[in-house]
Amino acid sequence: MFSTPRFEYSKKILSDKISEVTSLKAPYGYTPRYAVKANTHPSIITIIDEGGIHFDASSSYEAMLLLSLGVSGEKIALSSQQSAHNLDELLEAGVRVAATSFKQLEMLLAAPHCPEKITVRINPDYGSGHNNRTSTGGTNASFGIWHEYIPEIVRLCATAGVKIDCVHIHVGSGAKPEIWAEVMDRCLKVLEAFPTATILNVGGGFKVHRFNTEEETDLATIFEIFTQKLTAFKTETNRSIHLEIEPGTYLVAHAGTLVATIDDIVDTGENGHTFIKLDTGMNDFLRTTMYGSQHKIEVMTDNTNEKPYVVVGHNCESGDIFTTVQYDQETIKPRLLKEAKIGDEVRIYDTGAYCASMRAKGYNAFPDAIEIMVA
Repeated sequence: MFSTPRFEYSKKILSDKISEVTSLKAPYGYTPRYAVKANTHPSIITIIDEGGIHFDASSSYEAMLLLSLGVSGEKIALSSQQSAHNLDELLEAGVRVAATSFKQLEMLLAAPHCPEKITVRINPDYGSGHNNRTSTGGTNASFGIWHEYIPEIVRLCATAGVKIDCVHIHVGSGAKPEIWAEVMDRCLKVLEAFPTATILNVGGGFKVHRFNTEEETDLATIFEIFTQKLTAFKTETNRSIHLEIEPGTYLVAHAGTLVATIDDIVDTGENGHTFIKLDTGMNDFLRTTMYGSQHKIEVMTDNTNEKPYVVVGHNCESGDIFTTVQYDQETIKPRLLKEAKIGDEVRIYDTGAYCASMRAKGYNAFPDAIEIMVA
């Protein structure tokens, strides 16, 4: 039996999601790319690679990790906030490096192995997400080159004799089809300024249901909208645009469960709270502290009685709380759970994405929760 805390990843759920994503169709070609930052576990990367999905890396170190795990460079696209520390090595390996700033564009154009066709990332003055921290577009976001500077981008590339073949635009997250219709309209409007572009990467942020009233993205419906928009663009411009998306959460979130043990139970009196203290916390699971995100929590007991609990982590940090108001990390909200005792196992569901890969690693010197693949 494995100890706690541990992340358990379901191979079946992951495989089902891979099948769903790869079965989607776009009118002029389609490439799904797994956003590696969601979960870098080697077994997950191998399964996704074998499933025929390409990869999106958010740093040159993620790109190197993929290469070290046997992923072909031609299957990797890099869009990084920080300039690549080994740009020419990545280009030589066949990695498609996007320029997300003028500095990166100048580095790319000057690189010995600069390809004849390149990718640029544009900020289109539009963002989407349940809060500012999940929106990656607009005036409050530093991702990509501001859309008003497109003429200068085109000029620099023309001077260098390099074509812009792919435009990358990622604005944030959402589940509603009308949001993605707006995203595609804005993306295609930007694409008009890049007449040599044949590929449009609309990024990721396809939400999943984890708790309460959260919506799960209906990708099939979204792709119907994408098909309509791309077909209309073809009619208007005679340009056939290959579509790319970057699901991270959508592929791996449901495949993960964080398993912990109740280390202690304390209370703050008649007018206070009863706290369940787990043997894990923000050093393994940072989403609540970062975003106020909520997940289904289950006490594994045969006891059918229920009590309100505040579930907290083991770190010496007042923000290490698992039960807050949804998307409000400042406000505690007790959760009605099965009556618990010290030593009971607790499961936190849908923790396959942005949990193990986004933890406050090393905080309080706690060791990392182990990660295992299950059937």
